[in-house]
Amino acid sequence: MDRKGRLVGMQNQKYNADFWKNKKILVTGGRGFVGSHVVKNLIEKRGVLKESIVIPKSKSCDLRIYNDTQEVLKGINIVLHLAADVGGIAYSSSHPATQMRNCLLIDANVFEAASNEKVERMVCVSSAVAYPVDAPSPLKEEYLFLGEPARGGYGYGFAKRMSTVLARAYKEEKGLNASVLLSSNAYGPGDNFDLSHGHVIPSLIRKCLSEKELVVWGDGTQKRDFFYVGDFAEGVVLAAEKLGTADPVNIGSADPITIAELVKSIVRLTNFKGKIIFDSTKPQGQKIRSVSIEKAKSLMGFFPSFTLEEGIKRTIDWYLKHDGKRDSKKS
Repeated sequence: MDRKGRLVGMQNQKYNADFWKNKKILVTGGRGFVGSHVVKNLIEKRGVLKESIVIPKSKSCDLRIYNDTQEVLKGINIVLHLAADVGGIAYSSSHPATQMRNCLLIDANVFEAASNEKVERMVCVSSAVAYPVDAPSPLKEEYLFLGEPARGGYGYGFAKRMSTVLARAYKEEKGLNASVLLSSNAYGPGDNFDLSHGHVIPSLIRKCLSEKELVVWGDGTQKRDFFYVGDFAEGVVLAAEKLGTADPVNIGSADPITIAELVKSIVRLTNFKGKIIFDSTKPQGQKIRSVSIEKAKSLMGFFPSFTLEEGIKRTIDWYLKHDGKRDSKKS
């Protein structure tokens, strides 16, 4: 157990397989980072058959187009909606209009089609980026509409905030049984390690394995809640099984850490020996950013299982087995 008393690796966890029997499940974004882990959870932990899971292909199904969305929703019982136009802070700050438009179109179409097809259950994954930039930490669900999102990601932030409005509106007018999860920063095996679009942990891992000098954006004092993707996937599946509210619910690690502490861990686990530079001229976001998961714990019995140490180890191991083979030889 870690200092929070969580069991590493979800040992002795009981899963609700009966809920998923004879259900056709749509996982939008099911080929993406978090979505692929949701699919894995359904198959390996809930016993869902592969043929019962529908994963749209972007080449044949553009969720920004309503007719495509409606077609893929036909015959679906449960929707786990994770598709979005995502990226790191560099992408969000340079493409606010593009990112906002794509996310709004996708979400609006999925909610409308799910309602028209009368699906039994829908879970929409949003992001803690939707919270106001000045909201106190840990972030609680009642803070969501008390101000504007951070300027560097406001397009994405406002778009993801609207998913909560959609859930409430569609439940009130059309009786759609939809819930919205607000997640903190996900990381883990299969993450995006691209330095221009990737998030903090995969970017740091790649830099440590490929570069002689490690440049970190910010002064290292900012504090963040990093959420292992296996726990994230469990949260999504649990929400489908147990949540009955259209109000937003946070999921995260409940164990924030400073960027300096994170860098120290990744440097040690990758055996990085180069120089470390904290560049305070680069964007670093809010000083403290983590989410309260008290609501998730009480409403659906959610609590993360993986420690940050274990999660980072698994992420490094995955990267070395895949894209990081060449990088590790350079260092």
